[in-house]
Amino acid sequence: MVPGNLSHVTTFILIGVSDDPELQVPLFFIFLTIYGVTVTGNVAIITLTSIDSRLQTPMYFFLRHLAIINLGNSTVIAPQMLVNFLVEEKTISYYGCATQHGGFLLFIVAEIFMLAVMAYDRYVAICNPLLYMVVVSRKICILLVALAYIYSFSVAVTLTSCVFSMSYCSSNVINHFYCDNVPLLALSCSDIHMPETAIYISAAMDLFFSITTVLVSYSLIILAILRIRSAEGRKKAFSTCASHMVAVAVFYGTLLFMYLQPQSHHSLDTDKMASVFYTLVIPMLNPMIYSLRNKDVKEAVKRVLTNPCQSFKSR
Repeated sequence: MVPGNLSHVTTFILIGVSDDPELQVPLFFIFLTIYGVTVTGNVAIITLTSIDSRLQTPMYFFLRHLAIINLGNSTVIAPQMLVNFLVEEKTISYYGCATQHGGFLLFIVAEIFMLAVMAYDRYVAICNPLLYMVVVSRKICILLVALAYIYSFSVAVTLTSCVFSMSYCSSNVINHFYCDNVPLLALSCSDIHMPETAIYISAAMDLFFSITTVLVSYSLIILAILRIRSAEGRKKAFSTCASHMVAVAVFYGTLLFMYLQPQSHHSLDTDKMASVFYTLVIPMLNPMIYSLRNKDVKEAVKRVLTNPCQSFKSR
């Protein structure tokens, strides 16, 4: 590309997961399967928690929005990725790249905060069960979800504006399968100190708040469970938060692996693999985690399959 300002750029080229021509078709079918399972699983969770009368609790309200976020996150990335596996020119328009970048930030930040909200919900349910429906009322649930979306939208707009205000004069080839911060800024010939600082401060604050909320909530939950005298009571209390604990461990484990690895071992290829996991694999796994380990969800599936009208009638 001829050197110039970003205002003259009309397209970017995405290298993708791999630039090996022989791997493009096999990778297409692998990621098509992953995306298909993701859509099916998350739409099922959204549908079940919307229509089944026994899943109208705060926990399943938050789970529904986690499924919406997971579906949105994978949908921002996967369709363009799948198309690029099958075409020679793996291009994305300037505005398409900006939209994808903003959409990714919107959903990833929303997921970070939704997991924290769900941890707080489990803390109240186990540690203050008598006050649960007062502390986590319908209005509070809507407020928490709305704040998560509003904040994540503001972060997405701010950081996308910072990244796309840079000048790109050496190349328009992005070494990634979607428009992410690091590979985009790596192409810039401008001073990237400001956008880098904004990105790292935002990421650090978001992760600190979210991880602190999750760790404090589950520390108090574990202490409360250990104080329960009966083994059956401890098992029942633990089962109500086991699925969320698994989802949290997988999501934050991936993020911490990506951001806390030594700089000497850090590479864009490593970022790609971690990004595949938290943009495509985790959204596929979450519905499985919450359905396979959750008795209420499994029973709701049975009710809908055997007598779908009953779920609507009893609402």
